[in-house]
Amino acid sequence: MDWSKTLKEYEGFLKLEKGLSANSIQAYLSDIQKLIQYLEIKQIDTGPEGVDDEQLRQFLAWISELGLSARSQARILSGLKAFYRYILLEERMQRDPTALLEGPNLGRKLPEVLSVQEIDRMLGRIDLSRAEGRRNKAMLEVLYSCGLRVSELVALKITAIFRAEGFLRILGKGDKERLVPISRCALKEIDLYLPDRNAMEIKPGDEDILFLNRRGGRLSRVMVFTIVRELAQAAGISKSVSPHTFRHSFATHLVEGGADLRAVQEMLGHESIITTEIYTHLDKEYLREAIISFHPRIKKGER
Repeated sequence: MDWSKTLKEYEGFLKLEKGLSANSIQAYLSDIQKLIQYLEIKQIDTGPEGVDDEQLRQFLAWISELGLSARSQARILSGLKAFYRYILLEERMQRDPTALLEGPNLGRKLPEVLSVQEIDRMLGRIDLSRAEGRRNKAMLEVLYSCGLRVSELVALKITAIFRAEGFLRILGKGDKERLVPISRCALKEIDLYLPDRNAMEIKPGDEDILFLNRRGGRLSRVMVFTIVRELAQAAGISKSVSPHTFRHSFATHLVEGGADLRAVQEMLGHESIITTEIYTHLDKEYLREAIISFHPRIKKGER
């Protein structure tokens, strides 16, 4: 795939799914354009998926020799990492060529996290009298209860729900399967949604998909982003909220309760525990004194 088409799709991703401002989007694209210019100067003919670690190291050395400040170098590296995270999200590459690249250590930006109360406020803004109300409530409960990626949510199958055992079978990145616990609260909301779902005329091929749109087909990722963002606004939440915020909140609340990082890693489907360690940003004294040891959605009576 050529650079121009990929950049156009990446621009749409930053606007629709990340909700970035025009200036922020331009800054991200500018970082990638610098890499493209370097490749052209060095007469390296490759698309985004063909760039390797060594070429990126040489590019970083090149911009350093140009006299860019350490902060500018760090910002460009951050832009490259964001771009290749997107490429991986789209499953166009098997590994991240920026994973081992190092730049000036200017601190790590922590992910946005919702409190349990904020999640309850969002759920409380769902209009259950509308046709999609039960679906949206079940969908958000599953997002928070299981910490799923949005791509995993829209692909979730009814036959992947193991009620007796209290687990979902999730097909994650790289077609890797994992089992994720699901709360009784989320299962209850699914049960309340199913009669409406089963009464629909379902599109061929989507008969086993759990969450459907009004036309009987599976939901798009953009639609899930829109639903979540509108509910956050309705609940008066000023944070930048997306479906991934529920995944961050799921992980953070588990770590708050003292859950083992490797257990959280397994539930999130992270390849490396280093990715999971971002959720340990909370004060250690608070962690030691935490009284919960399970997901906040799982009540004592469910243990």
